[in-house]
Amino acid sequence: MTSKLLVLPGDGIGPEIVAEAVKVLEALRRDHGLSIEMEEAPIGGAGYDAEGHPLPEVTLELTRQSDAVLLGAVGGPQYDTLPRELRPER
Repeated sequence: MTSKLLVLPGDGIGPEIVAEAVKVLEALRRDHGLSIEMEEAPIGGAGYDAEGHPLPEVTLELTRQSDAVLLGAVGGPQYDTLPRELRPER
């Protein structure tokens, strides 16, 4: 059975760290037959920048359809002036 993994890189250092974790998962898939399907979506500041909300509806729906989520860091000082409900780390 193939598991669905939703990759949410986030923002700040999140994408850099998550990219390394994805490399490990890809190597496990390639070399050891790990049966996963990965899809990526925006969250946090990246979600706000792309969709106007830190948890875009499309991302929320994809989480519901996934077996697991790989979540990177979110937030940063550039989002501190947003209304509280739109801050990525909320």
